[in-house]
Amino acid sequence: MLGELFTLLITSVLINNVVLNQFLGICPFMGVSKKASSAIGMGLAVVFVIVAASIVTFGLYYLVLAPLQIQYMDLITFILVIASLVQLTEMFIKKTSPSLYQSLGVYLPLITTNCVVLNVCLQNIEQQFDFVHMLVYSVGTPLGFALVLYVFSTIRERLDACDVPNPFKGNPIALVVAGIMALAFGGLAGLV
Repeated sequence: MLGELFTLLITSVLINNVVLNQFLGICPFMGVSKKASSAIGMGLAVVFVIVAASIVTFGLYYLVLAPLQIQYMDLITFILVIASLVQLTEMFIKKTSPSLYQSLGVYLPLITTNCVVLNVCLQNIEQQFDFVHMLVYSVGTPLGFALVLYVFSTIRERLDACDVPNPFKGNPIALVVAGIMALAFGGLAGLV
């Protein structure tokens, strides 16, 4: 059991990384990764929202939707839960760290439409995880997102100081780096 949970954690963080393997969450990945400080802030916000949304949606699905046999309402229910949690997170960050709130800008409310959050909630149900597996997956996936976002932001900060040919400046070189990172993380697939 413990080995299975560890494998699920490592797989969700590194091997099946939502950004580099499943290509989800590209908007905040490209938009917030210009500075390491904003990448850390966004990563922590996404970790909180995904874990909280997963716990709430998992409970709602199995305690309300399934007993009432209205499982088809899962998508709309999950979206409402995610939107509410993002609003709470946004208000908390605005109150506690105005500078982080400013640096995240429009990308903070966009967590609501971040397909990573909804994907994790839906995968928890589709994979028929029990509560412990759901929790491990729901922690591992956003940790992988945060890790990749931070690593990518540190690389982008260094790229800004490099002499990059004009056609590759900005997003083109960032996408090349993201592709190389995807290859590197994909190489870890043989470990587990």
